[in-house]
Order: sequence, then structure tokens, then C-alpha cells
Amino acid sequence: MKELTLNMEIMATKIFVNLPVKDLKRSINFFTQLGFSFNPQFTDEQATCMVIGENIFAMLLVEQRFQDFTKKPISDAQKTTEVLLALDAESRDAVDRMITNAVKAGGHVYADPQDHGWMYGHSFADLDGHQWEILYMDEKAIPQA
Repeated sequence: MKELTLNMEIMATKIFVNLPVKDLKRSINFFTQLGFSFNPQFTDEQATCMVIGENIFAMLLVEQRFQDFTKKPISDAQKTTEVLLALDAESRDAVDRMITNAVKAGGHVYADPQDHGWMYGHSFADLDGHQWEILYMDEKAIPQA
């Protein structure tokens, strides 16, 4: 496998993905059922900071608040796709559990699972239509080029 090189001068230390939502309380309930937590320090009636990983966060903002950050119209994620959010899972079972929990919480499957041997993935759409790819990769089994 090729070694990756990083430009440390521009290396980010955290990522905050901002997503518009129609109903913040409903979205918080949905993602809570999937096992995510929220930072109360960055939560009010218009926005919340969902903790995805140690340095990975999703800011869920009601559409009116989200609009404050862009001059473009907000995409309707039920009709168009602007971004695919991909999260790594620790196992194939964890992928399947996340999809099952998403469907139980009101989301829906939007693509069949894909199994490439070394990589397994499945996808769900949240309540606002944002697409989440949940993947397990066995890096030791990646075919060598």
C-alpha cells in the first residue's frame, strides 16, 4: 500500500459537517436512537453539535439557521444529493446494526448492501434525506495493485 503524505501546514484537527434539518428535536431523537451523543455546549433551539468521533462532528441546524451560512438555496436532500456521509464501522455486524437502528428510528435504506470482500457497506437516509454510508474495511485484505 502506498504511504500517504500530508501537508501539516493545512492539516485540519477536527471536522464539522453542517447539515440542514427541518425539525431539530426529531433529528436529535433519531440520531440518539442510533447511539450518537450531542455536545450541550453547542446546542440550542436552532442547532446541535452531534458527536460522531473524537474529532468528527455534525452540526444539525434548522433550515432557517443553516441559511445564515450560505448565499445559495438549501438543497432538498429528499430530492437531490449534495454529499454522501461515510462512516467507518468496526465490523460487518456493526454496519448492519446501524442500518437496522436507522430504519427502526424512522430512516430508510436507500441502497442495497455492497460486499467487495475486503469492504462491506450499507446505506441509509436520515429523516431529512441525508445519505449515510456505513462501511467496514478490512485493510489487511485490500487487494494489492
